[in-house]
Amino acid sequence: MKSTKRLTILAMFIAVALVLHVVEGILPVPFAAPGIKLGLANIVTLVALMFFNFKEVLTIVIIRCFMGAVFGGSISGLLFSITGGLLSAVIMWVLFKKFSKYFSIISISTIGAIAHNIGQLFAASLIIADFRIYIYLPILMVSSVVTGIFIGIVCNYIKKLIISNIDKLGLNPNER
Repeated sequence: MKSTKRLTILAMFIAVALVLHVVEGILPVPFAAPGIKLGLANIVTLVALMFFNFKEVLTIVIIRCFMGAVFGGSISGLLFSITGGLLSAVIMWVLFKKFSKYFSIISISTIGAIAHNIGQLFAASLIIADFRIYIYLPILMVSSVVTGIFIGIVCNYIKKLIISNIDKLGLNPNER
């Protein structure tokens, strides 16, 4: 794929991830524990794993986190988002590229959601200098499984849609 076309598609992925990140930030989440979110921007990260290289996937995550903080977040929100996002992206990349015959997209999504919450808790524990914040871990793990399954199902549908239109979209995963 030509570099200009690839860069344009990468920019569209970043834009969609940013929109989902900002929309998710304004959605009310009816849970008692702080930090529980749907992980909508993770849809873009998972789909990007299928069609972009590692550097490009990390670029999507990093730009989304920084721009998300600019448009609707804070410095602490940026730290939580980028720590969780990068940990999640790295783990999902390894699972998708090395172990996809053992793990489905739904499993990879769920493990990614768990990694994201662990990364966020780690950042929070450093900020408040108290590791007792891990008391939220069981609640976050339950929410990670639920949201990870949901995001994985959505990604399966998006993957089928993209695969059926791959020539029109110019997202051939073999052209990296």
